Amino acid sequence: MAKKEENFEELMVKLEEITNKLEKEQLSLDESVKLFEEGMKISKECNSKLEEAERKITILINNNDNITEENFIPEE
Repeated sequence: MAKKEENFEELMVKLEEITNKLEKEQLSLDESVKLFEEGMKISKECNSKLEEAERKITILINNNDNITEENFIPEE
């Protein structure tokens, strides 16, 4: 059975849970490192989803009563 791909919001909830555990629970070094690694993996996945969304974003520009669609180009 294929694993359901989690959306950005679900990943952020997981990342917040990991952060809370790392900050508030008494964890062994091994447990802390494992959670940190999982958090980094989730963080990279979130970043990837944000980059993908950024590529898909288009801006509608009203140009003399003509609506034109242009690709979004982020400022660096």
